[in-house]
Amino acid sequence: MIKRLPYIFSLVLLVAAGWGVTRLFQPVGSAPAQAKLASVIPENPQGYERATGPRNFQFPQDYGPHPNFQTEWWYYTGNLNTASGRHFGYQLTFFRRALLPVQSVAKRSSDWATNQVYLAHFALTDVADGRFQSFEKLERGAAGLAGAQGTPSFKVWLEDWSVEQTGPTAYRLQASQNGLSIDFELTDLTGPVLQGDHGYSQKGPEPGNASYYFSQPRLATQGTIQVNNQNFSVTGLSWMDHEFSTSALSQGEVGWDWFGLQLSDGSELMVYDIRRSDGSIDPYSSGTWILPDASTHSLKQTDFTLQVEGTWHSPHSGATYPAKWKVSVPSLGISLKVTPYLADQENNLSFVYWEGAVQIVGTVGGVPVTGSGYVELTGYAGSIAGEF
Repeated sequence: MIKRLPYIFSLVLLVAAGWGVTRLFQPVGSAPAQAKLASVIPENPQGYERATGPRNFQFPQDYGPHPNFQTEWWYYTGNLNTASGRHFGYQLTFFRRALLPVQSVAKRSSDWATNQVYLAHFALTDVADGRFQSFEKLERGAAGLAGAQGTPSFKVWLEDWSVEQTGPTAYRLQASQNGLSIDFELTDLTGPVLQGDHGYSQKGPEPGNASYYFSQPRLATQGTIQVNNQNFSVTGLSWMDHEFSTSALSQGEVGWDWFGLQLSDGSELMVYDIRRSDGSIDPYSSGTWILPDASTHSLKQTDFTLQVEGTWHSPHSGATYPAKWKVSVPSLGISLKVTPYLADQENNLSFVYWEGAVQIVGTVGGVPVTGSGYVELTGYAGSIAGEF
């Protein structure tokens, strides 16, 4: 959903302002930096394509980039286990941001010239060790440093972090940083699932305040995790979200709670609440129940509830986050208890947010289920409204 947007804004705008890459890892919340950001790209950028209604998706092309839209992301998360039951969660995400509309950019001969910037986040949750670590990288989409393609096969990369299609339904995912590395083979068991209205995901009442959004919600995963020179063979499930848009949150929206849940009966549930400054839930919150045969059931905000049953206070940012939930879809007989594998899965990167692995117990239609998934929580360490 729109959840992926703000992470890239501050860093990308600094690049557009001509800042060096080494400066991008200094704090960006200072008054001079914010003033610089405000002058680079207007609040409502013109000249980009916007999501205004259902789209005719074409695969594999649509796995790749859509440069006429301002913002795009490829978002991989997963829960994996060793043969002895040691549990890991991972996140590897790639964000693309256009600096100017494609038609307004003059052709330049330099291999370093670009209209696109890429940011990536890599995080690993090691439950047995009780440790969560996260990292980010930023590069221009030029000189082979970072980029994305849809044909002849899908690939997205930033330096040595990458996802590459290796067969009709197979992918290889790799990342390494500070003594941690992952090397996974992913097999798509469902094919792309269109979220919202046939892939059109509306976020607010304003024209174009929407994204094009599809998922690969059940990717069988096997491979290796390395932690401090110790290798772990793991298997499990991953989830991929791909969204592209030229949109922003509506006035008064301060953050969101997003859930991607993979259940033992072969179904998946994606739901999100967009929170407003007055404490209410925006009516454009929505979700999708994905059945084992990959058919879908769209959910409106009134169809589900995300009831908070516990909190966690971050010693890093000072934010207080929800930390346990009851997720209910009464019309479908879905009642799930969702609990983080670790309380502290807060990303303190260029944008502070909580994104972590969760475990699930509950019932679907009265039948017991278990599962794992990922939850993302934004706007708790401060409203995200200023990030747009």
